[in-house]
Amino acid sequence: MNVIGKAVSAWAGLALAAFASPAAALDKISIVVFGPPSLGALLQPIIKTRGLDKANDLDIDFQERTPDAYTAQFNSGEFQVGGSAALLTVGLADQRGVKVSYLFNLFDFWGGVVTSRPDVKSLKDLEGKDIAAARGTTNFIMFDWFARQQGVDLSKVAIINTATPGLVGYALADRAAAVQLWEPAYTALLAKKPDLRSLDLQIAQRWQAFAGSPALPYLGLAAHQAWIDKNRPLVPKLYATYKAAADYLVANPLDAAKIISPKGTPEDQKAIADLVKANDRLGLDIRRASELRKEIGFVYAAGKSTGFLPGDPSATTIFDEK
Repeated sequence: MNVIGKAVSAWAGLALAAFASPAAALDKISIVVFGPPSLGALLQPIIKTRGLDKANDLDIDFQERTPDAYTAQFNSGEFQVGGSAALLTVGLADQRGVKVSYLFNLFDFWGGVVTSRPDVKSLKDLEGKDIAAARGTTNFIMFDWFARQQGVDLSKVAIINTATPGLVGYALADRAAAVQLWEPAYTALLAKKPDLRSLDLQIAQRWQAFAGSPALPYLGLAAHQAWIDKNRPLVPKLYATYKAAADYLVANPLDAAKIISPKGTPEDQKAIADLVKANDRLGLDIRRASELRKEIGFVYAAGKSTGFLPGDPSATTIFDEK
């Protein structure tokens, strides 16, 4: 064999060896999340479309559920990791003997109440009327707390309970005196019906006065302690994956909006992009749970004051990287 032939043979051998070498195995994680429109459904399209899980050696399978089904299937352990983990439901699970931990925060709380009724000008005006809401969500529980700060008695309000996707329909059809909802449904709704009025929950000033901090941790990732014990090295990879998705969202809001709402109109996508740029209602705030220990304590206190939490959740509900 001549020199050229030997060289070709050597390169062919190297190519075959490279082809035969298996790629590093990805760690598979099944994560239950809310279906859209919800904050819990905001980042995963970016993660999967951009391959951000694989970039961190993960293969994440997102499974969408309604809020009630999410809570039941996460608390039962059918799903060991939850990507729409509202902080108060983590605390409640702990109170019921389910050992779970809040890994990191994704979004701070923001909720809204919209109406088109001329006789509803404040939250107090809702007493004696009806309001459509997803009653099983932490967003509603926190709304209850903020309503109480303004002296509103929700026992005097008829609550029409519906799944998250139904809230926009109630508002568009004016089937209730008001609708309680949050982002990104709020932005999508106002894009379709801009004449709706929003009632002031006084979130920033009421929370600052109560907690002494502007941060109001609300929704993030949580996992069963048994899963954490077996998979602790995967937690930083999950954090890096979600952080990369958030960084892409902030740096490319319009492109990200097209990923989040591929079937939306250009106006819908622009509305999402504007929401991201402002971030006042979106509340994107990715921080490790241990960085928000004080604020999480105040969220638990708020949930306890409304009767949602029967007691103080364990300190182990706040994941510690150490």
